[in-house]
Amino acid sequence: MTRKPMLLVLLAAACLAIPAGLGCGQNARSPKASPGGEVSLPAPDLKGQVSVEEALARRRSVRQFAAKDLTLEQVSQLAWAAQGITDQRRGLRTAPSAGALYPLEVYLVKPDGMFRYLPQSHRLLGLSADDLRARLSQAAHGQPSVREAPLDFVIAAVYERTRVKYGARADRYVPIEAGHVGQNIHLQAVALGLGSVSVGAFDDKEVAAALDLPGDQEPLYIIPVGYPR
Repeated sequence: MTRKPMLLVLLAAACLAIPAGLGCGQNARSPKASPGGEVSLPAPDLKGQVSVEEALARRRSVRQFAAKDLTLEQVSQLAWAAQGITDQRRGLRTAPSAGALYPLEVYLVKPDGMFRYLPQSHRLLGLSADDLRARLSQAAHGQPSVREAPLDFVIAAVYERTRVKYGARADRYVPIEAGHVGQNIHLQAVALGLGSVSVGAFDDKEVAAALDLPGDQEPLYIIPVGYPR
């Protein structure tokens, strides 16, 4: 057998060895959520091609999204920007938190299900295999961007984590922290060639019910992300 046919055989074998659903020569996409199952995320890039200044200058609210899925690498980078660990020894994250108490929980609502981001292990925990974007959009007064985006970040807060140390001042510190996380997501989206929009107009109880959030968590922020249309 000549070298060229042998190379083709080896490439074909490599493709067969790749887990189903990932394809060959393509970016990996998120597997469908399995409630209770965890999805490992690729390591985030720590050096990009777009400067902070460029991202700030280019960031605009995008409310219309193309029907195009995000890759697992993009999802990984966005989740890391939101709450990823940047100091393994002390457990510090990308966004500052009063007393490093980290009261926020980050959820990802996608066509293939709903996940919670686990910062310590940089994984996604599957919570539902259903596409909950339409229900989330209803809770957000029918905003199309929430329904159309291939990824909706939902940031929820457990205020008690911060109240333990700061008492009533937590009512200020926690929303400030949500703003830090939101800005991280927006700037990272720009750096990835994506668009995003801040959504604060929603019914808190309806969002909590649509996503079946724990009783001690209050939704603060929805951020649709995707390719601009």
